[in-house]
Amino acid sequence: MNEHPAFVEWTETVLKKTLERFQERQKEFKTDSGLHAERLALPEELDEKYLSKIGFPGQYPFTRGVQPTMYRGRLWTMRQYAGFSSAEESNKRYRYLLEQGTTGLSVAFDLPTQIGYDSDHKISHGEVGRVGAAINTFADMEALFNGIPLDKVSTSMTINSSAAILLAMYVVVAEKQGIKPAQLSGTVQNDILKEYIARGTYIFPPQPSIRLMTDIIEWCSREMPKFNTVSVSGYHIREAGSTAVQEIAFTFANACAYAQAAISAGLDVDVFAPRMTFFFNASSDFLEEIAKFRAARRLWAKLMKKRFKAKDTASLKLRFHTQTAGYTLTAQQADNNIARVTLQALAAVFGGTQSLHTNSRDEALTLPAEGSVRTALRTQQIIAYESGVCNTVDPLAGSYYIENLTDRLEHEILALIGRIDAAGGMVAAIESGFVQRQIEDSSYAYQRQIENGERIIVGLNKFQETEETPPSVFKINKFTEENQIMKLSKIRAKRDNQKVMKSLSRLDEAARGKENVMPYVIEAVRCYTTLGEICDVLRNVFGIYEGKKGF
Repeated sequence: MNEHPAFVEWTETVLKKTLERFQERQKEFKTDSGLHAERLALPEELDEKYLSKIGFPGQYPFTRGVQPTMYRGRLWTMRQYAGFSSAEESNKRYRYLLEQGTTGLSVAFDLPTQIGYDSDHKISHGEVGRVGAAINTFADMEALFNGIPLDKVSTSMTINSSAAILLAMYVVVAEKQGIKPAQLSGTVQNDILKEYIARGTYIFPPQPSIRLMTDIIEWCSREMPKFNTVSVSGYHIREAGSTAVQEIAFTFANACAYAQAAISAGLDVDVFAPRMTFFFNASSDFLEEIAKFRAARRLWAKLMKKRFKAKDTASLKLRFHTQTAGYTLTAQQADNNIARVTLQALAAVFGGTQSLHTNSRDEALTLPAEGSVRTALRTQQIIAYESGVCNTVDPLAGSYYIENLTDRLEHEILALIGRIDAAGGMVAAIESGFVQRQIEDSSYAYQRQIENGERIIVGLNKFQETEETPPSVFKINKFTEENQIMKLSKIRAKRDNQKVMKSLSRLDEAARGKENVMPYVIEAVRCYTTLGEICDVLRNVFGIYEGKKGF
């Protein structure tokens, strides 16, 4: 055992405290040869450079992980992103995934839901249920989680512009199950700034959108303390074409803007920061991705400590979900995608992710079929239970290349954040088009490398096959839109429309003032007000963001 005072102190304080609360999954971890697997491998000499830059897991600067035992204590949450067609169809998929061993749900909503329109709006035609579940009222949300006790499962919702409404529906569904908001755990993405630079499902201009985001953070800090109130997403930034450096830099710049907005609204950093989480992409450059996650963890701890003066250790911890890279999947030789996803998932585990979604082999072609989803989940389970990589904490720490790359990535990320700060912050950088141009340039360079053969994509520009049998594709119910509109019409006819109008009037008044809108959104949801009706009130108050030419 290493007897350096710093290690002894970590063992007797940080590690001991964790083991007293949560025992490790096994009494002893061994290799296949029967050799003892150390909890934490260390260099013989713990010099000042090691202690300040790498350190110990569960302790600042968290380079080696946010928990002292990491996966020896608890595996990452295996959270498969799913949702399609109607709430009822999506519910069947969720229950199937839970039966197959997934440990958390991740909800995909259709495009109309994401941009605040009901299924019967003319703009929704052709998109209802296509890329996620169609949710119009609390009745849909109830059907989505039918038979799933919300106090027993962690739910992540990928929703941003209309996040307050979907979160309110989740709360009211829990109420009907007899569950209080304080008992709920999960995450609402609620990351609006990346919509303006990468994804495009914005509704309102940036400032009122940040106000809504802050209202969610403030309300949840009081009423839903176990719920993660924002998941700042680098995933979509990477999918839009950014590099690994840009992914982390732009994500952290967004997060800094949110933190400052919350502080300006009177919230204590050590109240909201522990419930901030992140969502990153695991791409195919295996070693860079591992170093990226380690650099991000260290840099976020420094930003929270030095820039925002956070004092609570929980505020300094970068907790993140990872999804394998959708943009790397190919329609050609779709089975190759299983190998790609395995490497990407392994990079996320080596990088210390807290939860993980693995993409399915057929996602370049269609929504994933049930068998493909099962294989994607089994990939995680094989890594967790068969590979041995979970038996020791941060197994690649100390690698000359990994540590050097971690340092260089941190330096480049911080330099790019500095450029954004100099431009007046993230909102100003978005409005000027700086961030969008950076991503567009990187995306163009990546595509040019593929087209000129500099970057080899197996099965796409090399090792092609002239004749391929395409996999069978999953098809959603062709009557989804018609059925959804019929269901919505019945709800409008049966509900108390006077209550609906009164709730919308109260919401309008709150939105025009400075009150937190969450209680008013919940009130509207309870009387079966539709998502589109609530968003129409907010559109009338806040306006609609049209974007800027050249974006």
